[in-house]
Amino acid sequence: MKYTEITELTSEDLNDKIQEIQSVLNKMRMDHSVSELENPMSIHHSRRFLAKLKTEKQVRKNQII
Repeated sequence: MKYTEITELTSEDLNDKIQEIQSVLNKMRMDHSVSELENPMSIHHSRRFLAKLKTEKQVRKNQII
């Protein structure tokens, strides 16, 4: 998902997406600690995507004030 698509999300969708990615990331981390993931870079990509979502959330919070 590109950043322009992230900016088009509603605040509720943004919060839902953050929760979803956090749970997926936690599951991937647990799976990786038990056994090797097929693609360990997926953890890296999920972390970056989560950071983009949180950045957009913070930008929206700061614009309201």
